Amino acid sequence: MTFLYPAVIAVAVVLTAAAVYGYVALQKRRNAAFQAAGLGPPKGFRRHLPYALLLAALPVMLIGLARPQAEVAVPRVAGTVLLAFDISNSMSATDVVPSRLAAAQQAATAFVEDQPDTVDVGVLVFGDTALLTQAPTDDHAAAIAAIGRVAPSGGTSLGQAILVALGTITGKPVSLPAEGAAPATPDLGYWPSATIVVFSDGEETGGPDVQAAAELAAAAGVRIQTVGVGTVQGATVEVDGFQLGTALDETLLTTVAQVTGGAYQQAGDAASLAERTGALDLRLTTEKEPIELTAPFAAVALLLLTLGGLLGTRWNGRIV
Repeated sequence: MTFLYPAVIAVAVVLTAAAVYGYVALQKRRNAAFQAAGLGPPKGFRRHLPYALLLAALPVMLIGLARPQAEVAVPRVAGTVLLAFDISNSMSATDVVPSRLAAAQQAATAFVEDQPDTVDVGVLVFGDTALLTQAPTDDHAAAIAAIGRVAPSGGTSLGQAILVALGTITGKPVSLPAEGAAPATPDLGYWPSATIVVFSDGEETGGPDVQAAAELAAAAGVRIQTVGVGTVQGATVEVDGFQLGTALDETLLTTVAQVTGGAYQQAGDAASLAERTGALDLRLTTEKEPIELTAPFAAVALLLLTLGGLLGTRWNGRIV
């Protein structure tokens, strides 16, 4: 506990000691007066109780004037969320209305609008490569604007998206060992307040190993939530004049989420996808906040004064 005006504590000690000394001296004079009159002094603790309550109220009230404060751990949703959008050609499929990518954009926009300003939101896009288009910020309007600029093209490298997201979170380049090289786990630190939310149909076309990238995220304490966009029945998209079949790969997205302790969500259209995204589980963190305790001290002092006054009036017919 800390005090905004600690000097008042010294005043409280001095005044309380003076009040107790004065009460004891008064009782001694009263006892002496009774003995001088040939009467025994009054006995019993009950006659002192009202005055004890009144005296106890004095230091409590003065401590309240010192503005006591205590730090309390307050749970809150806070940290960093990176929204990773699959912008491969398959995301233009219309098995999700109006399209996979448009549905993901709508759901992500609603998700950002629901976040408190204690959550920093960043946006990255990934196709054959991954690119951060909005650094994590508490300016959610900027994040929403970045979401609106997403457009489909190219293939899919979910592994590269995870590595770029980890680099953004940790502030250092992150890569996997080259094929054939001795495995090594980079020291990324521990980032339990960071979450990566992936919007993808899960159709991987190349790039770094996805599971190895997810394991790096898990080692760094970063959880990945995956949102499947599309249907297992699939659809066709036209790429360079060719008709290509595409379907949702729930297995890959589920595996990535489970490796990091996250969860996989899937829905069939923009409305239900927005509902599922709203149910994403972000971590609760605790942050110490100063809480002023003047009011509780004042309430206790008032209670002591009231009890002392009532008991003094009831038992003695007066307070003093």
